[in-house]
Amino acid sequence: MSATLAPLPFSTPSLTPEEIANRFVRLRQRPVAMEVQNLGKRFQTPQSASGKGGEAVALNNVNFQVYRREIMTVIGPSGCGKSTLVRILAGLEQASSGRVLVDGKPVDGPGPDRGMVFQAYTLFPWLTVLKNVMFGLSMQGIGHDEARSQALQWIEMVGLERFAENYPHQLSGGMKQRVAIARALAAKPRILLMDEPFGALDPQTRAQMQSYLLQIWQNVNITIVFITHDLDEAVLLADRVCVLGAADESHPGGHLKTIMDVHLPYPHDVDVLKDPRFLEIRRQLDELVHPRRPLALDRLPIVKMTQRGDEVG
Repeated sequence: MSATLAPLPFSTPSLTPEEIANRFVRLRQRPVAMEVQNLGKRFQTPQSASGKGGEAVALNNVNFQVYRREIMTVIGPSGCGKSTLVRILAGLEQASSGRVLVDGKPVDGPGPDRGMVFQAYTLFPWLTVLKNVMFGLSMQGIGHDEARSQALQWIEMVGLERFAENYPHQLSGGMKQRVAIARALAAKPRILLMDEPFGALDPQTRAQMQSYLLQIWQNVNITIVFITHDLDEAVLLADRVCVLGAADESHPGGHLKTIMDVHLPYPHDVDVLKDPRFLEIRRQLDELVHPRRPLALDRLPIVKMTQRGDEVG
């Protein structure tokens, strides 16, 4: 079973470095869709055997802005607070300090101005594709006929009109995520938050979903914040990449390392993966996310369990 959108309607244009740099000047002239100010998140840790509890710092003094119609990807090592960050942006968790603004207004909980797509499939299994997409519209008080009409438009947008009456168990993983995107967008949020939405997909389906997302983004007035652990995906999708670092000697918790402009012709297509500029940006991100450490620090106390003469090398 498969369903496909049309091939990408663009190819990577040939632009000069100056033209690409000017694009980022224009991007920063757009209104700020979302702003994160001095954001911190702390968790209380369970009591130890000695009866003492503690505090874990998930995020420490994070600041950045996302501009209207931008795709910002967020990447960092395990434990740097990526998922905590996106849940705070969605209003699903409260920050311990700092604040999040959407169009200049503080976020104090979930709201219709933000849609969310998770890595896990979150469709209602007892509802058809159509009724899954209609659900949020009905919760907003939209009448049945109008909700159905709008839902069908979004289902067509993600290329699944033939499967409108199917149930989630009848869909592939990629198709389920396309329904989840349609359901999130049907509520017409200002910002779409995505927490590793393609992480559970096989490589071929993941590449298709990246292509679909770029196509959808080009045709919908939406700003996207996309959490990922995949370096190629981070560069392929992004206008800019937000790099988080894990706690270290200088920082008690997850922190902002840098925000990197992706100086490539945009929007990207798969051919950009072979572009030397893409490979250089990926290399720089890899060094930020996975700093090199001496191998001797990671030596294990190996107990030899092979027979004499059975050595390798």
